[in-house]
Amino acid sequence: MATAIKVEAEVRTVKGTSAGRRLRRAGKFPGIVYGVGKTPVNVQLDERLFKRALHAHSGENVMLDLDIPGSETKKVLLREVQRHPITGQILHADFNEISMTETLTIEIAIELIGEPVGVLQKGGVLEHLVRSIEVECLPSDIVEEFQVDVSALNIGDSLAAGEIPLDTSKYTLVTDADLAIAAVAAQRAEEEPAPAATAAEPEMINEKKLAEGADAAKAAAPAKAAAPAKEAKK
Repeated sequence: MATAIKVEAEVRTVKGTSAGRRLRRAGKFPGIVYGVGKTPVNVQLDERLFKRALHAHSGENVMLDLDIPGSETKKVLLREVQRHPITGQILHADFNEISMTETLTIEIAIELIGEPVGVLQKGGVLEHLVRSIEVECLPSDIVEEFQVDVSALNIGDSLAAGEIPLDTSKYTLVTDADLAIAAVAAQRAEEEPAPAATAAEPEMINEKKLAEGADAAKAAAPAKAAAPAKEAKK
């Protein structure tokens, strides 16, 4: 079950590119909180404290208690964090306000566990085709990942989303049930390189060409006249 992380935020009254730059120079970054049927709320957060709060969280679905002075604490999901491509500085963050009593559709990661029999015994290759699935659940039932045992898969076998053992009292599968999540394939045979020509072959060809050239030269040369016979001595 996902645990909410408490993070402090302030209402942001000034917007625009220049205001965002000033915030970042002061060690803060702008954000916005979206809510169904609600007006978006512009906020600003301390980057150092925000990173510290999320430091131990490795998953994608981060639930936060956004504590805004002068307002009630908002239960939110971290939707997106934009970072500078070089420095990693946080540039902006989006949050979705949620209700703990209403279901939501969310992507949850898939972790494959176990060694497929087709890999262990027959040298196959495990292919992880889809890294997450969409489910509908209450916020309190959000988990970091679903662990799926693939040890029974043989070469040619696959595991579909509908075969993932979900607790149907908590989760409703939204992803197509026939979508292949993992499969075991046979290793591709490596193509053997074409045999290189032996060194003797070009030598034989060259000798043949030389012989043909010599014969042609002889045929083209003019025949020499026979030497005259010596006259007999009188």
